[in-house]
Amino acid sequence: MQMKDQVAVVTGAAQGIGLAVSTLLAARGVRVAGWDIDPTHTTAMAGLPRPGTAISCDITDLASVEAAHAATCEQLGVPTILVNSAGIAGPNAPVETYDVDAWHQVIDINLNGTFYVNRVCVPGMKAQGYGRILNIASIAGKEGNPNASAYSASKAAVIGLTKSLGKELADMDIAVNCVTPAAARTRIFDQMSAEHIDYMLSKIPRGRFLEVKEAAEMIVWAVSPENSFTTGAVFDLSGGRATY
Repeated sequence: MQMKDQVAVVTGAAQGIGLAVSTLLAARGVRVAGWDIDPTHTTAMAGLPRPGTAISCDITDLASVEAAHAATCEQLGVPTILVNSAGIAGPNAPVETYDVDAWHQVIDINLNGTFYVNRVCVPGMKAQGYGRILNIASIAGKEGNPNASAYSASKAAVIGLTKSLGKELADMDIAVNCVTPAAARTRIFDQMSAEHIDYMLSKIPRGRFLEVKEAAEMIVWAVSPENSFTTGAVFDLSGGRATY
């Protein structure tokens, strides 16, 4: 893959899928800027095969996203790869009792944050005449998980945003795609009830959770030059759960 020395932004890079993607990109010679509010991402970026750059960023704050992009351009160059991995699950509760503040927080991080990061990174890609964007949605965005309305709604919206932006940029060498993973055993599980985790596992025909390295392999291909035709697409990572 001709990815060496490209500049990538990975949000949510401190752990989980974001860290796995950062590790694989760095192993292929990419200069990775990890955007996160978790202070541990400084150590995580330093430990990559090609040490990355840790940049503090609150993706729910447009000014913070703009500052992170400016710092990335100054320190590494204009990003031509974006992997938007930052997200939260929120609490498990039925709609009629779902905490309103929690609802807004989930939507703000998962949807508005994805919008801000895409919005800020696209102009630089257009100026370069090249780019690859991968937004991480969820199988919940396709099927809807009970007692996870905010998460399901936010991830469905990420799919819609991805398809819309993909069409906007379809006449350029800028691919915009998303993946819909089943659950992976990351720190996001800390936000879920045991019953909800068991429910998710019961829905996966492969009978196990997704491994973050498996997700990284598909994601890194999607942001590589080899993915030169597909855009506005939704790649399944659900272990057989998805019906479309």
